[in-house]
Amino acid sequence: MNEFFDRDYSVGEAYRRLYRYAIKYRGRLIMGLLAGSLTAGAWLPIFQMVQPALKQMIVTTGQTAEVHDTSYDSADGAGQDGAGQFNDAQNDAEASLPRSFLKAEKIGNRLGLKFRDENNNMTGMLLLLGLFVLPPIVIFKMVVMYLNHYFLRWTGANVVRDFRVDLFNHLQNQPLSFFGRTDVGQIMSRCTSDPQMVDRVISRTFADICRAPFEILFSVGYVFYFALNNGMTSTLAVVIIGFPCFILPMAFLGNRVRKWAKQALRRISIVSSKLHENLTCIRVVKAYHTEQQEKEKYYKVNQYYLKSVMKAIRIELLIGPAVEGVGLLLVAAFVVYCYFSRIPLTKIVPLIVPFFIAYAPMKRLSRVQAQIERGRAALARIFSLLDTDCSLPEAADPVRKSSFEEKIAFRNVSFRYAEVGEPTIRNVTFEIPCGAVVAVVGGTGSGKTTLANLLARFYDVDAGTVTMDGVDVKDIATGDLRKLIGVVTQETVLFNDTIANNISYGTPDATRKQIEDAAKMANAHPFIVAHAEGYNRVCGEKGFSLSGGERQRIAIARAILKNPPVLILDEATSALDTVTEKLVQDAINKLMTNRTTFAIAHRLSTIKNADTILVLESGVIKECGTHAELYEKDGEYRKFCDMQMMD
Repeated sequence: MNEFFDRDYSVGEAYRRLYRYAIKYRGRLIMGLLAGSLTAGAWLPIFQMVQPALKQMIVTTGQTAEVHDTSYDSADGAGQDGAGQFNDAQNDAEASLPRSFLKAEKIGNRLGLKFRDENNNMTGMLLLLGLFVLPPIVIFKMVVMYLNHYFLRWTGANVVRDFRVDLFNHLQNQPLSFFGRTDVGQIMSRCTSDPQMVDRVISRTFADICRAPFEILFSVGYVFYFALNNGMTSTLAVVIIGFPCFILPMAFLGNRVRKWAKQALRRISIVSSKLHENLTCIRVVKAYHTEQQEKEKYYKVNQYYLKSVMKAIRIELLIGPAVEGVGLLLVAAFVVYCYFSRIPLTKIVPLIVPFFIAYAPMKRLSRVQAQIERGRAALARIFSLLDTDCSLPEAADPVRKSSFEEKIAFRNVSFRYAEVGEPTIRNVTFEIPCGAVVAVVGGTGSGKTTLANLLARFYDVDAGTVTMDGVDVKDIATGDLRKLIGVVTQETVLFNDTIANNISYGTPDATRKQIEDAAKMANAHPFIVAHAEGYNRVCGEKGFSLSGGERQRIAIARAILKNPPVLILDEATSALDTVTEKLVQDAINKLMTNRTTFAIAHRLSTIKNADTILVLESGVIKECGTHAELYEKDGEYRKFCDMQMMD
């Protein structure tokens, strides 16, 4: 399922932006890449010894043949010819030895160490030297491989943290309209699962990228070096033409991997969304005993996800065999070419061995291609979210405001949630004087909560203005505006934290005494201290461990502690029983003292003492006045009151 902001990114665009995140840790990143590249050079001395070893075997074979020939054919001079051929082979073998060996041999001779005997065969002294030299090389390779993996894992972990922090910070800046258009489970998946995929790209794929190309480079480079030194330019041309064929399976199948990897990431978001939905609505699930239906739904979305994962896996697993098959065909074709070109074995093997050594890193690169495409799919989802900014614009030079003194005014305000459709609010005009209580009543969907949202600037009006002390709320610094307004809603959501921390939320510098005083004013102190843990009691997810009335009183205590001059009450007592309502209403009355209040309510007890009452219908103000004035009019408000009294 795509979100409205999703878009595609090219490999270059996605990984250039990833580079901007990784470059902050350039020190460890470079050290990790450098350590990986150093492991590739270990193959070079092995390549250099292949041809001398083959020629040494020919020398040894020729030496045996010489002994045989001189024993039986010395009379006719055949032995002399055999000796000459043997000496030529011996000289050829010596000439092909790497310079490093010849330099080491000279140093050894000065120290009295003989690496070859009088027959030019390798001595045990050379073996002993190898036993002393090989362990340090192995240890060095192990160390640099460890550093390679460690530094890249460290870089990957830090980049993932930065992604998650940036995503979270970006989401905090989005307005309520953004969250109304997106699925919370989808957003959670983008902030958790997708960055983890990027971690694998950096820690594993980059490790292969910085090792495999160097190993291939050393192998191919030695092929060029050997071919040019041995006059095999035509053979080199065949290699140059055939080698790119290795890339074809990776390029063709890699694009298909990306397609299905992206599909898999979308579907795992659906899995996350379904889990989040179930846990959020668990009370309803239990109440209607629909656990089995929920299990079946969750199984289906997981099965849906599994299909796309297996499709990507099947294509990804084809890359290795495809590369291997192409490689074997190319090697076979090369051997056939060498056979018909009468190229000797001592020249064929030194060319083939580097390709066999390069085979393993090439297989790793085939996996790298798939991982890069998977990473590209994850990066596209991350950057799509980061590049979407629906936040309400801050004024270029915002007005700083620390107090509310005169009035709030709505002037010809209209607003709609969707880009198309009927407006929710139509040409609304009214005022809220400082210190007054303005109540709004109306049926469901009439626009009551929308007015409150526009006052707090959770949304911007489509037409008209909302002003505070004559200043458009769009021009007031958002932080200052929110400090001036406190909100208590019907559905109170608490954090999974202590009661004390929930009351002091938004007022982090509050003392324990201030927290307790606010709780006492909200009639919350008695039930808080009645529990063994008191103010240190954890509320549970969304205040799950507390009753509705207890949650509401904690929310009121939070608003009291914040002490805002303007208060929005959104049906704060509509879901409570009579006894609890009296406690909450008493707390609300204390909260409203000396404050400007905009109250949304269904119950008469909440609004009958308001200075002004607005009757809203389909986004239009139908009636406006005091309780007595509106009741005498015998209009919509009187019908509302009569229904309340009947209840």
